[in-house]
Amino acid sequence: MTITLSIPGIAADDLPLEEQAYRRLRQALVEGVFAPGEKLSIRRVAEALGTSPMPARTALRRLATEQALDALPSGTVLVPRLTRAAFQEVSAIRAELEPLAIRLAASRVDSGTLDALAAVVAEQDAARAAGRPELCLQKDREFLFGLYRQAGAPMLLGMIEALWLRRGPLFWEARWIVMGSPPEAAHRHGPILAALRRGAGEEAARELKAEIERMTAFLSGALQFEDEVPAMPRAMRARA
Repeated sequence: MTITLSIPGIAADDLPLEEQAYRRLRQALVEGVFAPGEKLSIRRVAEALGTSPMPARTALRRLATEQALDALPSGTVLVPRLTRAAFQEVSAIRAELEPLAIRLAASRVDSGTLDALAAVVAEQDAARAAGRPELCLQKDREFLFGLYRQAGAPMLLGMIEALWLRRGPLFWEARWIVMGSPPEAAHRHGPILAALRRGAGEEAARELKAEIERMTAFLSGALQFEDEVPAMPRAMRARA
């Protein structure tokens, strides 16, 4: 596995090696490249990044400090597994911050960008119809962050990215479940674009908030989280 770097407006070669490693690993977590609970050794990350161990070590430490990774007392670094409470918290914060980014973007986004994002939505729908969950999630991120970057609010974008660091691995692990979500939990990207074309930023923000909340409700009912242990059958309890 090789982790590539994609930062709009920034050439990878213009960044110091340690910053490249950090950003590439951060992007990989946002995109769900690693599964929840997966161990990330310095050697493994260095091989994936194509770097020496030092940049990989620095990237892992930075991400552990940001709570994007869990560092154990033994020194092992793990991709976090969300508890139900943590998932609900991340989702609740997303439902406030991401619509804010849409409202800020509404007065700045141009028709050319909206046309490009409409093509992304079409690609996402085609991926879903073809049963390609990885591509579907990729296009979902491409659409949403394509809008968030239009907000011109780098601090807000960083906060949203930090939430996706925690969200990414869970959505990747649950990608086939996400693909099977009912229509009411599906994305609202079409209506969001339609509202933005009319200059209705508040409406677009409401559509996104509804999308986040409906998918949260669906996954909350469909997933078993880290802190949940299946109940022991009654017959087994009687023998215990």
